[in-house]
Amino acid sequence: MNVDEIRAYCLAFPQATENIQWGDDLCFKICGKLFATLALTAVPQKLCFKCTPEIFAELVEREDIAPAPYVGRYKWVILDRLDALRSDELRDLLRQSYEMVAANAPKLGVRKPSREKKRLKKKASGKTRAKKKKRKKP
Repeated sequence: MNVDEIRAYCLAFPQATENIQWGDDLCFKICGKLFATLALTAVPQKLCFKCTPEIFAELVEREDIAPAPYVGRYKWVILDRLDALRSDELRDLLRQSYEMVAANAPKLGVRKPSREKKRLKKKASGKTRAKKKKRKKP
């Protein structure tokens, strides 16, 4: 797969977005969480994505695939060449990365209120608990 094919594939996922970060990396995200990065100015271009622990162990044994710098401990790999994997295999791995990250990403439009907001809401509605006064023992 080339850069344009990878970009089109990643952006086809529901709610997937892209932006440039760290100077020249094209980052693909779901709900603000990364699921793949593409180093655009590297020669050859490099692709980084998340894997399951089992697949990570298999991939890092292959030529031109290594644990990703900084995030390898979280089971991210980096392809030193875009043709390090067959197109069908790469598509499947990118889909898995998207699905793993999407499963743990914050849901859009559903925000949990902070403790402070909950406290203020209770106070406004009069549902706060009265504090008990401590009695002195005789």
